[in-house]
Amino acid sequence: MSNGDIFVGELIGTAILILFGAGVCAAVTLNKSKAQGAGWVVIAFGWGFGVLAGAYTSAPLSGGQINPAVTIGFAIEGSTKWEDVPFYILGQFAGAIIGAVLCWLLYLGQFNLNAEEDKAIETLGIFSTRPEIDNPVQNLITEIIATAALMLPILGLVGGSKHVAGIGDAGLPVLLISFLVVGIGLSLGGPTGYAINPARDLGPRLTHALLPIPNKGTSEWSYSWIPVVGPIVGAAIGAGIYNVAF
Repeated sequence: MSNGDIFVGELIGTAILILFGAGVCAAVTLNKSKAQGAGWVVIAFGWGFGVLAGAYTSAPLSGGQINPAVTIGFAIEGSTKWEDVPFYILGQFAGAIIGAVLCWLLYLGQFNLNAEEDKAIETLGIFSTRPEIDNPVQNLITEIIATAALMLPILGLVGGSKHVAGIGDAGLPVLLISFLVVGIGLSLGGPTGYAINPARDLGPRLTHALLPIPNKGTSEWSYSWIPVVGPIVGAAIGAGIYNVAF
């Protein structure tokens, strides 16, 4: 695959991932949404289906990695060439920004209504993750463990460099990985909101800061490094374990 294919595939796939993921958060959070109050289970499945749609869509072009931490994990394991990594990551971050903008446009009426209400809802949590307990060490460990728990099964499912170089290259694995993401959300997502993907968090966080959204709440930039560093470290650990054990 060419560098252009990698960039475009990851851009489109990650945009779809964020559109679904931020979209389900908006649906559950905002007033005058038919899904308001639907809860954490709905959010977990919405993100899982976002992985399913994004990875399947981008698979023919780039393998459907749609996550910088997974890309780095694949490079450590040997499935992805290190020289291709920048094109994957640039596409992923660009796609995450586009997906966040599309989510904002889709729920624009609800976002605007939020500004007019007496008890306005803070909107940062629609776009990015936030810890329930503000403890950087604990939060970092949570993201490391959750992403290692993502990376290791992904490599087990696709066979690493022994078979394919991306999670979307085979039909059944991408379906199973989407349910893996649901499971991580349900089981491990409570402390931090399970970023497990640097582009998923930083791209929409930046978009939220730049868009004209009323009642944004605090931007929490002091936390923003954790959902970037934690997933990268976790994916590296998962890939390292796979290389040693398999």
